[in-house]
Amino acid sequence: MNSRSDLRREMRNRRQALGDAQRMRLSECAATCFSRHRLFLRAQRMACYLPNDGELDPTPLMTLAWTMGKQVYLPVLSHLRSNHLLFAPYTPGDALRENRFGIPEPVVSLRHMINLKGLDLVLAPLVAFDGQGNRLGMGGGFYDRSFAFLRRRRHWLKPHLVGMAYEFQRVDSLEHQRWDVPLQGVVTERGFVATHR
Repeated sequence: MNSRSDLRREMRNRRQALGDAQRMRLSECAATCFSRHRLFLRAQRMACYLPNDGELDPTPLMTLAWTMGKQVYLPVLSHLRSNHLLFAPYTPGDALRENRFGIPEPVVSLRHMINLKGLDLVLAPLVAFDGQGNRLGMGGGFYDRSFAFLRRRRHWLKPHLVGMAYEFQRVDSLEHQRWDVPLQGVVTERGFVATHR
């Protein structure tokens, strides 16, 4: 078993062990902290996710975004490009159906999906992160493949890629893989952690 697999298992176990009330309290703390950050305030089109496997819940941020007139998008597994994500508009009450991983996603046609470069902010789930912007995901590589175009940029332009995680998911360092798309920062219950690259 390699160290990435061991770390993934450890962090998943820790977040799954959180109770519902604790998970919601930490999610609300993260939302309160990030709601004052310029990346959130300036974003008009933001991508979020529906929590799964004990992930930090972005729902409080989504609710705030809607009250501020922002557009919220959720990931949808692409049927055209294997292992890529599309992003569909989402508002409370919209129809959802489970994808092959059991994660709910919006039921919309392809023509309603947004071009990824049209997003201002992407909040990405993760299993572990470090201060250099490295992100350990669930192992599918969906975010790295979908946002690979960001690796070719010299300066950060849209969309801003920000992780969401519990503070305990921070580690000293993660090995950077050539296909990894670095994060600009991570939102935790303690605030926004800017990365240093």
